[in-house]
This record gives sequence, C-alpha cells and structure tokens, in this order.
Amino acid sequence: MLAYAVCARSSHIPLVFRSSSLFNIGNCPVMVKTRRSSAISGEDGAEPSSKRIKLDDEAKTDRVTEVQKPLISAKPKRKTGATKKADKSVLPERTTSLWKVGAHVSAAGGVENAVVNAAEIGANAFAIFLKSQRKWTSPDLTSASIQSFKTRMEEYGYSNGAVLPHGSYLINLGNVDDGKRKKSYDCFLDDLKRCEQLGLELYNFHPGSTVGATTTKNSISLIAECINEAHKETKYVTTVLENMASSGAGNVIGCDFSHLADIISAVKDKSRVGVCLDTCHMFAAGYDIRTKEAWDTTLEKFDKQVGLSYLRGMHLNDSKTELNSKRDRHENIGIGHIGLRAFHHIFNDVRVQNIPLILETPSFELPKETWAKEIDVLNRLSGLDLSKGDALSDMEEDIRCAVKDAEKSSGKGKTKVKGTSRKTKKKGRDEDETRDHEDHAH
Repeated sequence: MLAYAVCARSSHIPLVFRSSSLFNIGNCPVMVKTRRSSAISGEDGAEPSSKRIKLDDEAKTDRVTEVQKPLISAKPKRKTGATKKADKSVLPERTTSLWKVGAHVSAAGGVENAVVNAAEIGANAFAIFLKSQRKWTSPDLTSASIQSFKTRMEEYGYSNGAVLPHGSYLINLGNVDDGKRKKSYDCFLDDLKRCEQLGLELYNFHPGSTVGATTTKNSISLIAECINEAHKETKYVTTVLENMASSGAGNVIGCDFSHLADIISAVKDKSRVGVCLDTCHMFAAGYDIRTKEAWDTTLEKFDKQVGLSYLRGMHLNDSKTELNSKRDRHENIGIGHIGLRAFHHIFNDVRVQNIPLILETPSFELPKETWAKEIDVLNRLSGLDLSKGDALSDMEEDIRCAVKDAEKSSGKGKTKVKGTSRKTKKKGRDEDETRDHEDHAH
C-alpha cells in the first residue's frame, strides 16, 4: 500500500469537478446514492460494493433468499422523482479522441441517470449495472425509464457502442450444478434482454468458476452452451467475456487467455461474442504491461490465442498488488504497481481505439473529483512525447492529489487490503465464490 502526503495541488482540479454529491431535484435536496449504499439497500441500479458477496449458492447464506421471486412478476411500485437533472452549462468539455475512456457510473434512481453521471465526469464511454448486481431478480425496466435513457443518449452524444454494461457478480455459467447454473442463466438472459430494450450492443460478464466441483474444460463447455442458448433467445447484443485475475484454488475461468479462446471456439455465432481485457486482472494473472515491449508482447499473445478482432472493451485499473499476485485489487491510475507509463502505451495504440475503456478505480464517492481527473490525464496521454520533460510524474501527482483530496473530503480512507491467509469454511473457495470487491464505488 502506498502512503500519501497531504497535497496542495487542488488548484489543478477544475472548479466544475468540486461540486458536492448533493443535488437539487425539484425543490428538494437529494443525496445521490453511492454504489456501496445502493448495493447494501438492494436498490435497482446499484454499483459494485466492497463487501464480499456470494456466488450462486443461496443455500449457504440467507442474504439472497429474500429475493427468490420469479423473473416475470407484478411490477413493484418504484420511487418517483428520482430522475437526475444536470446543468449543462457547467459540464466539463469532453475530449474528442479515438480512445473512448469513461468509468463505471451509478445508475441509482434509474438507468437514465447513468448518462448524466457519465457526462458530469467528461466521459466518452461508460459502464453501468442494468439492475442490482446483488440480487437474482429485479423490477423490470419501465417504459418511461427506457425512453428517457434513449433520449439522453442522443442528447448527450453517446453512441450505443460506447456503453459496456456489466453483469451481476452472482452469475456463474460454469457451475456444474444444473439448478444453480439455470438460476445464473436466467439472470444472465434477463440482463441481455435489458440491453436490447435500451438499444445497447454490448454486455460484459465474468465467465464463471468450476467451484472446485468439475474440470476447467467442462466449465468452459457449460459457459459456451449458456451463451449459445442466450443468443437464440435474443437478437443482437454481443456477450463480452472478461479476463480474470487468477486464484490460489485455480477455479477461476478466464485468468488465462486460452480459457477465453476455448469458450469463443465453442460459441456458434462468433459475431456475437467478444472479450473485455481488464488491466489489473491481466497484471495479477501474470501478464506484464508496464513497458512498451511487455504491452506489445501481451497483446500479441492475446491476438495469437484469441484474436484482436474479438477485443470489444477494456477495464482500466492500476493494481495494489504486484505482478502475478493472483489477487484482484484495483488502484487509481498511475499510483499502483502497474504505473502510468503502461496506460501511455494503451492510449497511443491504434489497436484499442473506438472501444469502451472503462475505469473501475476507487472514487471515494466523489467521481467528479477522482474519475474526472483520471479521465483528463488518460486523454492527455494520447500523443504525449515521453522524451520531453517529466510529464508522467506531474500527471501521477495530479491524480495522487485528487485522490488524497477525495479521501479527505469523503472521510473514507482507502480500503485496506485483506490478507489471503484467512481460513475458509470450504476447501477450494476462492474469489468466484466470495469475491472481495474493491471500493471502486460511487
């Protein structure tokens, strides 16, 4: 864990990014829900939590039994008046770039609010949860919310391909247990249908885990079968597999590029499957990207094993842990073990242009102070000549100070990385069964 000194560089942060997370909706002040608080309360549109969450086995915990409702049910009453409005006159100017960088923004209060949240941080792309990532079922999207989302996408200038929705963390299509896999599949299919309701083209998800009950080969086969079946029940949305950090138990699917290649090989409609590369996951799994040579070598390995034509998005995260740590711990850009230079390679590589490049770094519930600064720095990396001056150090310091200020303002210190020596109740339990999510929340 890096230590930080108190910074006096807050003047580098534009005034527009200092606004409070308290917004006026109508005449009533409303505090925007954080990703963590939304997830804990179980509201639709919640963002990732730093809490540990169970994967697909409600029998082991009563935390998910309360949401065992059929996918098709009477629509519960939804809160009204939660639609967020933005003052366009104070929105940051979005950089025109072929590298479409953004962040995983909150959709609390309705998916339409995610569009405004993205615009407020100067994002050219964004990710969202289409429903609560901690519940198997959620209320259907309303027609008003769907129409508002589409209207705002056009109003704020976002294309459908610039959005990379993220699937529920509960989903495990590789589980050999038929009943549990069916439950995951239903949740997965519901997400895909929501994408198509909103006109979105991509859907990113974690492939799954063997849970120590079967072979990697068999889990891969089950994942591909689920994707094939889901493609039959939907029209056009592309299912985007995410590469994963490895784990000590070896149950995680997707930590090796060959896993992704084998899944894609078994998918019948190759036009509707792709990959999202997470920089932290790659690094934790042993794929080095810190130098230009290392980045090129890793991307060449991906191209040879999977194919660059399948690259449909990236998650941009620095790492709190060292290369090949087998641990998924996100850090703010440039101040972790990967370093800002690695992201300079990415933002000057034509092979990753025109795909969503999504931040999942800690925001300390102040995205306009943290993510906006990271987006600004990443955009400035494009075309930057590293032979002149010490620009990278200055940019790293800008991010470091923004993070420090956000920590202080939010009153929340950085999430302490938990040790890996804690005993588990079941042999083989790993990050796919009780995933320790970082505080990269809104």
